[in-house]
Amino acid sequence: MTYRPSRIQILLGTRKGTYVVEGNARRTSWKVGRPAHVGEEVYHVIADPRHPGSLYAAVNNGFWGPAVHRSRDGGRTWKEVATPLLPRTRNRPNPMEASAPAPKPVANLWHIEPGHPSEPKTLYLGADPHLLFRSPDLGASWDPIDSINEHPARKDWAPGAGGACLHTILVDPRDPKRMYIGLSAVGTFRTENGGDSWVPTNRGVLAPFLPDKHPETGQCVHHVAPDARDSDTFYRQDHGGMYVSHDRMDHWIRIGRPLGDDFGFAVASPPAAPGRAYFVRLNGRDRTTGTGYFQVQEWNDDRKRWRALVRPNAFPGTFGVHREGISTDNLDPPGIYVGTTTGQLFVSPNAGKSWQQIPFAFPGIHSVAVANPASR
Repeated sequence: MTYRPSRIQILLGTRKGTYVVEGNARRTSWKVGRPAHVGEEVYHVIADPRHPGSLYAAVNNGFWGPAVHRSRDGGRTWKEVATPLLPRTRNRPNPMEASAPAPKPVANLWHIEPGHPSEPKTLYLGADPHLLFRSPDLGASWDPIDSINEHPARKDWAPGAGGACLHTILVDPRDPKRMYIGLSAVGTFRTENGGDSWVPTNRGVLAPFLPDKHPETGQCVHHVAPDARDSDTFYRQDHGGMYVSHDRMDHWIRIGRPLGDDFGFAVASPPAAPGRAYFVRLNGRDRTTGTGYFQVQEWNDDRKRWRALVRPNAFPGTFGVHREGISTDNLDPPGIYVGTTTGQLFVSPNAGKSWQQIPFAFPGIHSVAVANPASR
């Protein structure tokens, strides 16, 4: 018997604050809560499933700088916790000396990721410029992961159009030492030893903007989603197309060609529908849907087929979607949630069979996540 909670929460990071939208068990009625971090850029908001009610927000203020905030009561109140401000300068010249280059400050915080369930106090944080941090104490302190932050090849790493962001962090549910990261415009990497060393995992991914179209690194990965059924399978939205990997990202197969221009930023895969992935296709030139209406494409990995989920012209307009702009819940059938850069929030409570737009004008939406209720 499927457990249905009394409420579900959609967590939104926007250009002007954090919003928590609460819905009923059927996911048909929604209430928009009072915003937090009003006026600030919030790139990511995430729930920690290991600690019900705990939320984290990556808040970026153009004057005060970046900060990590935590809520212990489902978003009603927030408190700033520790924020890594500078990369560690151990084994470097004294930064106060005129001849020594100063370490680059953290420009923006992009992604917060709860650690493995076996490590209930561990958090990970991705930042610009191409920085990765680990907290052993739920954000009270942060340690830089030098294997990435001081990687010998980083002098050749270029930023994407959104900056030098480390935006994707995935922890293997079977092994806390196996992790994956995505950096723009560098590509994906995997570690098997808890971050002591990393290997690039971009074989088969096109880099259309480089002379070498298939380099080891240099691809502009936009987002990656793991498959719930097979922890070796991942779905990838790249500058150079849509891809799937069935071998822990060792090889990627392009699947988006039937859609024409398979550019985009967002991808999600729901726990209740393994072998399925949801993409929002955009035009590579203008970064908008371009069709004149909102649309979500479903990839069926078993049948190797695409299916459009939204009736044409159900939601007319021109929409953009950022890399964290799509999410799913853990219910059956899965809910799909998509936020746009112009502030619309679209919801399907039934894996794309029907859609509604939340009747609220949000600021431009950077990220969408779901606080999934605990199973019974």
